[in-house]
Amino acid sequence: MLDFARVRAKECTIQELSQGLTRDDLRRVTDEMIESELELISACTDADVVFVPEDPEANDTYATAPEEARIAWTLGHVIVHVTASAEETAFVAAEMARGVPQREGRSRAEVPWQSVTTIAQCRRRLEESRRMRLATLAVWPDEPHLDNLFRWRPDGPGYDPIARFLQGLNHEHSHLAQIAEIVRQAKIARENA
Repeated sequence: MLDFARVRAKECTIQELSQGLTRDDLRRVTDEMIESELELISACTDADVVFVPEDPEANDTYATAPEEARIAWTLGHVIVHVTASAEETAFVAAEMARGVPQREGRSRAEVPWQSVTTIAQCRRRLEESRRMRLATLAVWPDEPHLDNLFRWRPDGPGYDPIARFLQGLNHEHSHLAQIAEIVRQAKIARENA
């Protein structure tokens, strides 16, 4: 697995982390990420998926409803969130690699988290996301447009398609500890029930 912690610690940028990486590396890291998540949830039950953990720091600034901004996320919620984010960056990276200039708007679709109530759904969502992300890499041209840069702000740093793809994996990696904590709390709750 790439050392995404270095990016979050501001020891390097995602663009620097991406230097020398290829599409094959992106495939490998995608597989490693999905396998890490599947391992974290390997012993989970359906009850663990809807278990509401204690999370006093919960603060979702992008919540679709104000009443959801401070709720603790269930395992199902985190799984649909991280997969949607990683898919979005994968699809945008594929457009960039094909030479499509940066466009307005987002390329995001997220399964409603309330609909994910079983561990089988979580596993299927992870596998579906893996398939979709790997498929986006298959549409890259043989000679991708690595000079096509994505910028969050016009005067901000640019990210090539490889770095843009990695941004989703970096975000996903940042939620692994949250997944592990939800699983830990759910297991204790199950054992004490």
